[in-house]
Amino acid sequence: MRLNHPARYILSIAVVLTVCFATLGIVIFTRTSPNLGEGFFFSNLERDNSPNVSQDDSAALVNGNSAFALNLYQQIRDTDGNLFFSPYSISLALAMTYAGAKDDTAQQMADALSFTLPPERLHPAFDALDLALISQCNENFKFNIANSLWGQAGFNFNSEFLDVLALNYGAGMRLLNFQENPEAARITINDWVSEQTENKINDLIPQGAIDPLTRLVLTNAIYFKASWEHTFLEELTKDNTFTLLNGTQATVPIMSWYEGETVRYVEGDGYQAVELPYKDTNMSMLILLPALDRFGEFENTLTAERVNEIVGNLGNQDVIVKMPKFRFEASLGLADTLSGMGMPIAFTGQADFSGITTDRQLFISKVLHKAFISVDENGTEAAAATAVIMSETAFPPQPIIVSIDHPFIFLIRDTNTGAILFLGRVLDPTS
Repeated sequence: MRLNHPARYILSIAVVLTVCFATLGIVIFTRTSPNLGEGFFFSNLERDNSPNVSQDDSAALVNGNSAFALNLYQQIRDTDGNLFFSPYSISLALAMTYAGAKDDTAQQMADALSFTLPPERLHPAFDALDLALISQCNENFKFNIANSLWGQAGFNFNSEFLDVLALNYGAGMRLLNFQENPEAARITINDWVSEQTENKINDLIPQGAIDPLTRLVLTNAIYFKASWEHTFLEELTKDNTFTLLNGTQATVPIMSWYEGETVRYVEGDGYQAVELPYKDTNMSMLILLPALDRFGEFENTLTAERVNEIVGNLGNQDVIVKMPKFRFEASLGLADTLSGMGMPIAFTGQADFSGITTDRQLFISKVLHKAFISVDENGTEAAAATAVIMSETAFPPQPIIVSIDHPFIFLIRDTNTGAILFLGRVLDPTS
């Protein structure tokens, strides 16, 4: 499936905002159940490699993912220092979690994640998007997506949930012994993670994150490596100054093109934007360069709509690009952020993930994200990991306490018909 012209550019934005990543998503569900050993369990369904998804649904998914990416950026941009994350990894990991959410929990997740499609169209749209990305693979562009479920043997997983993940995400389930040997299970999953990401994400799940109460770990691994269309020559890379926001200067290796290359570029009010294409693919890196004294102003107004506007104004120009080589890691804890973005129920004992299991209740306890990126003369290699850790409600939800210790109004009514038989107010019960 090929996306239409506008959708391809929106897709480029979504991918560029991840700075061309290799991603890994982790979803950990926790509760008690007897262990019955190790093995494999699969849905009867195979992945749909030709999903029937309209161009409108494809565009709606990408637009929603882009909106979430920029909304999340605005929520976490006050983090000190460099910032790097993979919104696609986060969206994909939480989309798989969303497949088991119900009622208010599902609605809040959809709103916070900007999922505008109903579930029966959302999950096939993710499938189609993944396949569209993978179809671009060639000798200069390596891109791989792998999904897997790791579950506690003997635990009761709803077949409908497993079918959705098998059909749309190609995720089968391997049974592990979380209850008796959580550390061995953690190492097994981390080894899979490392293998799928070309050893760029190691020890993703820290000690203690998987314990005897863990019942399901859902992993989504994506690896991305691409070469520049216009390679930076190593002999032109020289140490030079890089001015920080506080006015001080750092010495860093600056890459440069020998002469002007024809790329898409625009200069706007207080910023420059240039798109650096990767070779033999639709992927590109979009660089937004605000004026130094207007960085905060520009960042504060950065939305998906503004990015779309900037991309729409790009035009071919002969440009010499000089940019620093860089390589760093970043970590984020997103539970409070996502709760504040509009999905608080999912992080409480009131969460409804009954689509995953009907045996008692699960809630999200942590959302962890770690990312790595390396940009050099040849291209871009990056990795990211998302962990959504879900736990069983340890105790039944506590009753709400209503203290009627001040004036109140009361009704006596027929609950069948709704007829109000009496209506009153108590201002002073002693009078």
